[in-house]
Amino acid sequence: MAAKKLNHHPAAEMWAGGLSDDIDHVLWSQKQLAARIEELGQVLTEHYRDRDVLVVGILCGSFPFIADLVREMNIPVAIDFMAVSSYGDRTTSSGVVRILKDLGTPIANRHVLLVEDIVDSGRTLRYLVDNLKTRHPASLEICTLLDKREARVVDIETRYIGFTCPDEFVVGYGLDYAGKYRNLPYIGVLKPEIYRT
Repeated sequence: MAAKKLNHHPAAEMWAGGLSDDIDHVLWSQKQLAARIEELGQVLTEHYRDRDVLVVGILCGSFPFIADLVREMNIPVAIDFMAVSSYGDRTTSSGVVRILKDLGTPIANRHVLLVEDIVDSGRTLRYLVDNLKTRHPASLEICTLLDKREARVVDIETRYIGFTCPDEFVVGYGLDYAGKYRNLPYIGVLKPEIYRT
């Protein structure tokens, strides 16, 4: 789907000024996000039916996505969160991953669904997957809202994907730059002059 300029996009017009002034164009509107997440929820409902599933969100970026996703899963789910750091205020991963908040729930013999906002280089996710596998889950799958395949440097399998993302710096709907823009209800491309200053 072609990207739309911000000033011609209904979802963005509601957010005219302020944060939206920093957005070059919208990639996925609030309506498009909701429709795709509903589809993912239906697929996950069927996959995890009659299984003991733990949905693990990676903070902070995944919080809007995981909240909407689990509401579309028509099965019992348990939810937990991890927080990791590999970006800081940078636009690319440093490759050094630190766990800031670990799971509060044992995952041995449970079916774990790891939920990410975006997978780009794959370094952070590779570290998390390797770490969680040492805890002996019954299964471990990845669901990411955005898959930026062009940026991948580490091989990682993402079974459930919302959208394939172009290799641009995206923000909104949980995705941030320097802690800002997470609250935008759509996903857009940040103007280069914002993060190159």
